[in-house]
Order: sequence, then C-alpha cells, then structure tokens
Amino acid sequence: MIRTLTVALGLGLLPAAVLAQDIDTDATYEAARNQLGILQYCQDQGFTGAEAVTAQGQLIAMLPEGDATAGTTAEEKGTEGMVAVGEAELSLADAAESQGNTVEVTCQQIEAAVNEVAPTLPAG
Repeated sequence: MIRTLTVALGLGLLPAAVLAQDIDTDATYEAARNQLGILQYCQDQGFTGAEAVTAQGQLIAMLPEGDATAGTTAEEKGTEGMVAVGEAELSLADAAESQGNTVEVTCQQIEAAVNEVAPTLPAG
C-alpha cells in the first residue's frame, strides 16, 4: 500500500498537507479507501477497468482497519472525483491538470500502478 500511496504522491494526487504529517495507520487507511473511491470514479467514467478496483480492495483488506466512518467518507469523496486525506481535498481534475494530464490519463496511471501490485497480493 505504501508503494501505491507513493505513486499517488508522485502523481500529485495526495494533497501536500499529507506530506507534512507522519502517515499513520488511520491516514494510510483513509488514503487507501479514498483511492478505492477514485478508482470507482475512474471506472464509472469509462477510463479504467474493474481489475484495479478489485486489487485496491484486496490492498485495503491487508491494512490495519482505521476509523470506519472516516474511511467511508474518504471513499465516498473518491467516488465523487475528490482526492481527500484528512482535512485536505483536491479534485481529481485539478490534480490531473497540475500534472499536465487529463483525468483519463491520471486514472490510467493509478490503474496501472495498482494493477502492477495486484499479482503479488494473496488470493481472495
């Protein structure tokens, strides 16, 4: 999951405020849930497939569970196209634009990163 978070950070998808704090298990859980929502958003837009959504769910299952309410909120924001970790939020469109990309390209980059990790995940 840390590798996936690193990819998201590298793509500029996690707000800078996250960089200023220690990423604890709750923040990691919320970021993972938000990324799941983002992947669902990307799939709903027709930019990605279901494989990455499934793989992200498997990654989340491997994490220590954080605050369920905060996780649900983070995931819901993701499904609305918002990158959200803690108090910091940024639209996926703004994040993509700041990297000189479109939402479609950014979705595909996230999908590729998650799918790269997928073969290493335990079955189930």
